[in-house]
Amino acid sequence: MSNSMQKDPWFSAKNLKLLTEPIDSKNPVTVLVLGICSALAVTVKLKPALVMALSVTVVTAFSNLIISLMRNSIPNRIRIIVQLVVIATLVILVDEMLKAYIPDVSKQLSVFVGLIITNCIIMGRLEAFALANKPWPSFLDGIGNGIGYGLILVTVAFFRELLGSGSIWGYRIIPESIYVKNGGFYENNGMMILPPMALILVGVIIWIQRSRNKSLIEK
Repeated sequence: MSNSMQKDPWFSAKNLKLLTEPIDSKNPVTVLVLGICSALAVTVKLKPALVMALSVTVVTAFSNLIISLMRNSIPNRIRIIVQLVVIATLVILVDEMLKAYIPDVSKQLSVFVGLIITNCIIMGRLEAFALANKPWPSFLDGIGNGIGYGLILVTVAFFRELLGSGSIWGYRIIPESIYVKNGGFYENNGMMILPPMALILVGVIIWIQRSRNKSLIEK
């Protein structure tokens, strides 16, 4: 094995940090406060939130990879245009795949898939990482930030669907027998399906995260 491979294997500690740090200490939503709009808009149900999370992860990972491969040949004055073209192409491919294989979710996501093009997380990673790093670390960075973003979406959607509709993934979780209409004591929380509650839940996640990790308070 060559010295270069020993010093920098594909899954070295340095590369693994690119996958793990965006989940917690460098989370794009709760620490960098990026991608909040879609967190409010597509988290009423778990299924569209998960599909959105996967879509953003795919676009972020492959746009990072492509821009990193091209980084030495992109003129600085048109780098933003090139980045937007790459992102838009990937978003169109993802959108067409969703329409072909899961049209019901595609309709629920509506224009928000197209708005991935302007997602601050993707542009931020291209500018801050992909333009200055090799393809493999850039690809991992894209996956890590996509997972960090998706984790927040899925968490918010889980509680909004459970407490707002009494179900998860469309399956009834809270028994019908305990609802007031059936002589019980429970009612779904209508506030959970409104956009402000998504913002409140993100705020609660940020509070829990920063209470657990004091170093984030300074950021």
